[in-house]
Amino acid sequence: MNPQHLPLDIAAATRKWPASLGAGALWLVLWTGAHAAAPMPESLVDLSLEELSQIEITSVSRRPESLSDAAASVFVITGDDIRRSGATSLPEALRLAPNLQVARIDGGQYAITARGFNNAIGNKLLVLIDGRIVYAPFFSGVLWDQQDVFLEDVDRIEVISGPGATLWGTNAVNGVINVVTRSAAQTQGGLASLAAGNDEADASFRWGAALGDSAHFRIYAKSSQQQNTRNAAGASVADGWDRTQAGFRADWTDANGGFMLQGSAAHAKSEDRGSFDTVALGAVEISQGNLLGQWTRRYADGSDIRVQAYFDRSRRRDALLYQPAESVLDLEFQHGIPLGDQRLLWGGGYRRSRDDIEPGLFFGFVPERRTMNWANLFVQDSVKLGPAFDLTLGMRLEKNGYTGTEALPSARLAWKLASDQLLWTAASRAVRAPARLDRDIRLPPNPPYIIAGGPDFVSEVANVFELGYRAQPSHAVSLSVTAFYEDWNRLRSGQLPPDAQVQNMIYGNTRGVEAWASWQVAPQWRLTGGMTTLKKDLRLRPGSLDPVGASNLGNDPDYQWMLRSSFNLPHRQELDVMVRRVAELPDPVVPAYTAVDLRYGWRIHPRLELSLALRNLLDRSHPEFNAAPDRSEIGRSGLVQLRWSM
Repeated sequence: MNPQHLPLDIAAATRKWPASLGAGALWLVLWTGAHAAAPMPESLVDLSLEELSQIEITSVSRRPESLSDAAASVFVITGDDIRRSGATSLPEALRLAPNLQVARIDGGQYAITARGFNNAIGNKLLVLIDGRIVYAPFFSGVLWDQQDVFLEDVDRIEVISGPGATLWGTNAVNGVINVVTRSAAQTQGGLASLAAGNDEADASFRWGAALGDSAHFRIYAKSSQQQNTRNAAGASVADGWDRTQAGFRADWTDANGGFMLQGSAAHAKSEDRGSFDTVALGAVEISQGNLLGQWTRRYADGSDIRVQAYFDRSRRRDALLYQPAESVLDLEFQHGIPLGDQRLLWGGGYRRSRDDIEPGLFFGFVPERRTMNWANLFVQDSVKLGPAFDLTLGMRLEKNGYTGTEALPSARLAWKLASDQLLWTAASRAVRAPARLDRDIRLPPNPPYIIAGGPDFVSEVANVFELGYRAQPSHAVSLSVTAFYEDWNRLRSGQLPPDAQVQNMIYGNTRGVEAWASWQVAPQWRLTGGMTTLKKDLRLRPGSLDPVGASNLGNDPDYQWMLRSSFNLPHRQELDVMVRRVAELPDPVVPAYTAVDLRYGWRIHPRLELSLALRNLLDRSHPEFNAAPDRSEIGRSGLVQLRWSM
């Protein structure tokens, strides 16, 4: 059943909510927290700030380290954060990270980045799910309508803003997102979830069991439906989705390491988009699957080894744009070695991608088929310079089929001012290597071409400088502040027809500040807030005939901020409110907006939870990306969810 036909009064009710309801809800949760008499009898309080600061993360240095010691601009979204947000998809969960720009384009597509250059084909953010890179090699970005996980199994999401190229390679330019799921041993028993609202419906199930004393497994399946969005005139946009996904994970562990095997398969289909002129566009249809294996071993001398391999295959049918079929094989090895006051990490990898891209109505690729190979070797040395200073030097050599070998160095210096204060600085070089979208694209798909890929297009280069401070001045307050400056060269540009080609004729710099803080106001009440600012100074080089200039590289707000209030009510109840403010996008213009989201949860029984999530309470609808008048408006919505643990 399509969610728009579900017999829920919530669909009609949400259209009538006054704008004042969102502000009133925020006032209510703050007032309730300020006047709470005592902690709730059965605490549902999240981890303390001290415990959160000691969460082990792996994305910054490729080894476990506490968040408080990480010399990088990193924000961690916990699994409980996701549950309390009411998010039903990975992109919506990423809105919880103040150092990310998350803009919903339509029913399924998102534009997500860190530190600018945001667009639907953003190519400067590396995304991993349990160590598996999920960007599409043909354009080096993430198709967010193809990425989904069983959110209830997510342990944490590590969000790093800033380059991670030394350890993670090209395309880890402006940030790294690492989605880490729980082990199979942590997800035993059953879990069922049902959700329905005025613009989406979702059903999911997971079951986990033991395979002996040291082995465990889980399986899951989920199905979701997304209703069509509407444009400013109220006309329906054919962007609704039906999606099904199933997967498994198995873990074999002992005292010295273990082996993990996981995989998933998914199929999704959009609404029929009708026709363009006399050409039937049909639906966008996606099918994909992956299999990943990971082996780890720790030795008595303190060294450790990790070996990983995965295979991805996906196919996307889109008669309007292009229709890629891709397969990726990735092999990776790393070895950590303690050397007195040093910690040496080295490793390497090989990646092979083969794609077959059939032309659509507007675009084609020449040649249609291509096989690409990447190889890399990296080393990183962490040295203690004294009781309070740590220096980390790294270098990665990565070879690709377009530009040969790229050198990706980095240096980080951390100063432990006190046990609860860290001052750090970093200098890095990162590149965004060419993809087929840069070299091989053609518009239209058959000659004569209006636009063609650039045969001489080379890597975009960023030299990045960062200065950060992280502290927990009291048991109730934690904060993080980072200033950054990024010097860019050889950014992607275009050229006027005829003979228009993709070129590297834009240069300049971007700079800004990222900051967030948490305040444990009371044992049952926490406030979390964050903000980012961004200034861009990008220019065309002399001789360029690009008619658009830097605006083609992304559409970014000058600032954004968010405030989240999490409050535990008596009798196993929760109330969460999040306010987001996003400044105007300049080109094309998207008006600034303020969004208020609210979630009420009630644990009726220790194993049964009922929740109501309300989104965009302040206005009937607002756009978040693309040009008027045909862009999608993101409307007010409500979602009722029932979650049962077995």
